[in-house]
Amino acid sequence: MSYLREVEPAWCPGCGNFPLRMNLASTLEEMGVEKSHFIMVTGIGQAAKMPHYLEINFFNGLHGRSLPAAFAIKAVNPELTVIAESGDGDMYGEGGNHFIHGIRRNFDVTVLIHDNQIYGLTKGQGSPTTRKGQKTSSQLQGVINEPLNPLALAIAMDAAFVGRTFIGDKEHFRKVVSAAIKHKGFSVVDIMQPCVTFNKVNTFKYYKDRLYDVHEKDASYDPTNKVKAFEKALEWDDKIPMGILYINEKPTYHELHPVLKKGVILSKDRSSIDVPTELEAFR
Repeated sequence: MSYLREVEPAWCPGCGNFPLRMNLASTLEEMGVEKSHFIMVTGIGQAAKMPHYLEINFFNGLHGRSLPAAFAIKAVNPELTVIAESGDGDMYGEGGNHFIHGIRRNFDVTVLIHDNQIYGLTKGQGSPTTRKGQKTSSQLQGVINEPLNPLALAIAMDAAFVGRTFIGDKEHFRKVVSAAIKHKGFSVVDIMQPCVTFNKVNTFKYYKDRLYDVHEKDASYDPTNKVKAFEKALEWDDKIPMGILYINEKPTYHELHPVLKKGVILSKDRSSIDVPTELEAFR
């Protein structure tokens, strides 16, 4: 069961999206995720082109709007494995509001973010995660905004699962992404990758010299310890932590909602719902 589509991707030669595509396809294959029960939802951008090059069901939405569509799909059919996937600009910039409230709702969706710290589709302006002072195609004197720390934000808001991985380590990618997909709740994976055309700072070498796995460095690391996880998420300059940083077991949106917690599949069972009766639960 191959997840790769026989088509030539329209990415720059050397783009980090190429190994990410291969790693994601092999991860889904190894997990045995059934294509008929799997869907990927994306926004706009180079990262959002990913499902065009995979043999999967997918929905391309508006810029920054992958999460509302993913939420709706999961709500009507909780039997589906749903991945929302896009870049750091689309997910943290245009989609930042939905990212925050997706964590609050805790619907069971895995969120994969290609974090190359630049806007690649629109020719290299700074993204929410571009480091302060870095010069770009449109910030010639250097970025003046503080960078967003997406993992610290997710941990502070008690996301169900928070992880980071690197496209240059296939086995690590498989371990973190498969754990995120299996975890119930809003699971965030920040994926480090270079943009070889527009970001000359955050290169393959940059990441390889700095990334380390929190569990390999400290076998006693406890991902359920929120304070320790938050401290790890704040590390960046000399060393960048990756792996499963935070796990928070808590009820999902489906388990709390008065209708959805009954196991209703809205795409099939709408006729069985007594709407006036169910709405009483909200009064």
